Amino acid sequence: MYTLFFDLGSTLLYTQEPWPPVLANASEALERQLHQDGVPVDSAILHNGFDNFLDAYYAQRAGDNLELTSFVFLRDLLARNGFGSVPDFILRCALDAMYAVTERNWHIETDAIPTLSSLMAKGYRLGMITNASDENNTQALIDQNGLRLYFEFIISSAKCGIRKPDARIFQLALDHLGIQPTEAVMIGDTLEADILGANQLGIYSIWITRRAVLPPDGELTIQPQAVIASLSDLPSLLASLHE
Repeated sequence: MYTLFFDLGSTLLYTQEPWPPVLANASEALERQLHQDGVPVDSAILHNGFDNFLDAYYAQRAGDNLELTSFVFLRDLLARNGFGSVPDFILRCALDAMYAVTERNWHIETDAIPTLSSLMAKGYRLGMITNASDENNTQALIDQNGLRLYFEFIISSAKCGIRKPDARIFQLALDHLGIQPTEAVMIGDTLEADILGANQLGIYSIWITRRAVLPPDGELTIQPQAVIASLSDLPSLLASLHE
């Protein structure tokens, strides 16, 4: 019986509203919290810095695969602008205020819990491997959407410092559960992270396309071993692999 690794965002969860206004509100919440805690940083610094953080964060997908966390970025951004001695707990409060806004934009897929419940009942072991810029945010999303009890193991790039598709984050999950790559399946929406990372280690890769960004020309340079449109398609696909 395979062990199943799931991605989180756009696989088990989806976003409802367009990101630009949500991120603008999140940046304002970050600024308010910093000002409330005695860090009078200029709004333009935070706004431009937040945009730069997103650019740097996504650029890393094609870079060294080391995670740039939002905590490190905010600490360094403030230090570069004259606020070099802000206590960690104030930075954490500001980020929590920011993520409280973005977390409201994530919702669980309607077929996520039924599918996970069905797979657990069939005896599958479930794990999660997710790219994320903040560990607290990841854990909050998991709890807010009632996902924790389904997963034997959860690892985020924010926690271990390594992003998918780097083989090391997948190997950490395999080692924790004491399994070989051929005993695992990865289910995710991102070809460049989930599918490529799994393929590199010989983990069976399943691309879920419901929220996936499709190549403009339709050509897939990274090939999954199977494709599903929704989570509800997963149990029957897995059953066919055991035949």
